[in-house]
Amino acid sequence: MSWLLRFRLRRFVRRSLWLTPVLALGLVCMVAPLLLRLDRAMGWEWFGFTPDGARAVLSAFTASMLTLVVFVVSSLLIIVQLASAQLTPRIIAMVFVDRRLKWVLSIFAFAYGYTIAASGRIEATAPQLPVAFAIFCNLACIALFFWYAQWLGSSMRPIAVLQAVASEGHAVVESVYPDPFEPDEKRPGWSPAPEADVVVVDQTEKSGVVLAFSLGDLLALAQRADAVIELVPQVGDFVARGDPLFRIRRGARAIDVAALRACIATGPERTVEQDPRFAFRIIVDIANKALSPAINDPTTAVLALDQIHHLLLEVGKRRLDAGQTRDAQGRLRLCYRTPDWIDFVGLAVTEIRHFGASSMQVARRLQAMIDHLLKVLPEARKAALRDELALLRGSVQRVFPDEQDRALAQVGDLQGLGS
Repeated sequence: MSWLLRFRLRRFVRRSLWLTPVLALGLVCMVAPLLLRLDRAMGWEWFGFTPDGARAVLSAFTASMLTLVVFVVSSLLIIVQLASAQLTPRIIAMVFVDRRLKWVLSIFAFAYGYTIAASGRIEATAPQLPVAFAIFCNLACIALFFWYAQWLGSSMRPIAVLQAVASEGHAVVESVYPDPFEPDEKRPGWSPAPEADVVVVDQTEKSGVVLAFSLGDLLALAQRADAVIELVPQVGDFVARGDPLFRIRRGARAIDVAALRACIATGPERTVEQDPRFAFRIIVDIANKALSPAINDPTTAVLALDQIHHLLLEVGKRRLDAGQTRDAQGRLRLCYRTPDWIDFVGLAVTEIRHFGASSMQVARRLQAMIDHLLKVLPEARKAALRDELALLRGSVQRVFPDEQDRALAQVGDLQGLGS
């Protein structure tokens, strides 16, 4: 199985909302006969269910559970649409891959399916254990519904969404950039080969965004062919059909083009899996929308800057990928484009500074963030921060004509106003 097929399979399982409820319905087919056999073997009469009473109770639960499942899914769709309109549409995919939501729907589906199975096994006598278990499942689902309603309402608040995105961002930063930053480290460079010595491999599938690539498989292909492979698009870039995917510096042997294309995955939209900048992008989008005249919510922008602050701190302390992979002998085998520190700083600060120029809260929180990063990060990281600080002060000078307001806006404040 190729890396691309494994990647798509993992992504399908992770993003499929319907898969676990369907598996729960399959579990009913195994649990229902087992409980019936256990009931017959034990001969329990503890509960005293009569056939008519059991049928009435289970019929009521069957109808109510179906209504509950429909209500849960409908309310989820409405709340997600409202939250995406207020925050950013990028959070929609995050909601539907949440494991808690999948487990809730799976438990509801299991209870619904098992209730039908139990009611179908009532004959002249009512099997006591299956009926009791069906009643317990339905009562548990009612309690679970109240928890779900509270969780869904709280999980769609701006701070909860921002924390969830930042948590994913921290995880991908640790995965993509595992090593600490070494300011004095010297890295060998590389130069593109002349066009005459290069074979170009184009995108042949439908257009999409580069989601991820397999570094290990590309390195193995380059070693076997004794060649140098250059990945042209960066993770997160959009590639259309016919655009170049790889540039191969000719080696001793030819590279299997199909195997090469199976080392890169594309999709309709960006994901955080190998793209730490996308976590910044989502948080910045939330801040930008909060600063729009239609919403005018600078406090949400300040909450977004709290998460951006700590993500930037995490990135600034790590050695960013040089985009070069070498074999055991030190020969260059793979080149790919990666974001540098200036890219992260510009993405995190520029748009918020532009849209929030007239907000004293945002100006003070940005000032506090940059001041803190200048204190704790290595000297090699400070030039980009100083440039952003100068631009911020210039914006404050232009936006606030009153001298006292300008002086107040140039004071760093971790709460925006009030700290």
